[in-house]
Amino acid sequence: MLGFLTTVVPTAFFYAAPLIFTAVGGAISERSGVINIGLEGLMIMGAFVGIVFNLLMGPVIINAFGSGFGGDLTPWLSIIAAGIIGGIFALLLALASITFRADQVVSGVAINFLALGIGIFFIKEVFGAGQTDFVDHPFNTTSIPLLSEIPFLGPIFFERTFYTNWLAVIVAVLAWYVMFKTPFGLRLRSVGEHPHAADTMGINVNRMRYIAVGISGVLGGIGGSVFALTVAQNFSASTISGQGFIALAANVFGKWHPLGAMGAAIFFGVAQSLSVISQGIPLLDAVPGIYLQIAPYVLTILAIAGFIGRAEAPKALNQPFIKGTR
Repeated sequence: MLGFLTTVVPTAFFYAAPLIFTAVGGAISERSGVINIGLEGLMIMGAFVGIVFNLLMGPVIINAFGSGFGGDLTPWLSIIAAGIIGGIFALLLALASITFRADQVVSGVAINFLALGIGIFFIKEVFGAGQTDFVDHPFNTTSIPLLSEIPFLGPIFFERTFYTNWLAVIVAVLAWYVMFKTPFGLRLRSVGEHPHAADTMGINVNRMRYIAVGISGVLGGIGGSVFALTVAQNFSASTISGQGFIALAANVFGKWHPLGAMGAAIFFGVAQSLSVISQGIPLLDAVPGIYLQIAPYVLTILAIAGFIGRAEAPKALNQPFIKGTR
């Protein structure tokens, strides 16, 4: 049993971490009343920036800090850069859907196409090919000191893991605390439920929505860069291929709740890992690989189809706010 769990859990967590970042970002945006269909585009932009920053700035960082510390620092600076650019890029969605009151779904789809187009264009311009080189300084697996020595749980959760996995969990818990235990979170939820009532209480509805979409962009960019720097380790048009939509589904499946989104992301992470861990599972090793590769998308459809009717979205979701109207 221990051997089985040490195979399944780290791999599933490995695939779930990028989804957790992005799904939590989606929950924050949609709790404010803005549907973020652009999560796929935010992950694409994050993957693009994370890989390009790593490749171009890695040597500079190594020269400044040495190969040891500089090599460890490079991927962390890469995801910070990806988060910043993701947040800025998300403001395009906010501008279209909040300020100009464009349809939020159409705006999100446009963001997805725009991100992919920008990424492919600059990759061809900078690298002269359809994909980048593989990075020399990705995130590597590690054993967390002390925690990895805990009997039974240590080998399952804290050996051969990534620090980004646990950062994703911390972000989800922190988002839950801020959303449900702080005045900021109350204001955020109020503009997504009753924006006109919130406005009468002196809350700037549009500013809160801008902040929420910006945070969603930061987390989506981090999610994309974490995926690129752990799973893919380079960037191409197919690096992010549906992960953003799976994160969007995890947000709905988790009832627009950060911890629920995290749980759903872990579920979908298990589905994504099936093709990798199947050889170690007797019941799966005889299943054709193509079925395991499409399993995440099939399970996403089934989960949403069976659950979305019972999920109650924020009441003002996809409703532009016009001050002074009802």
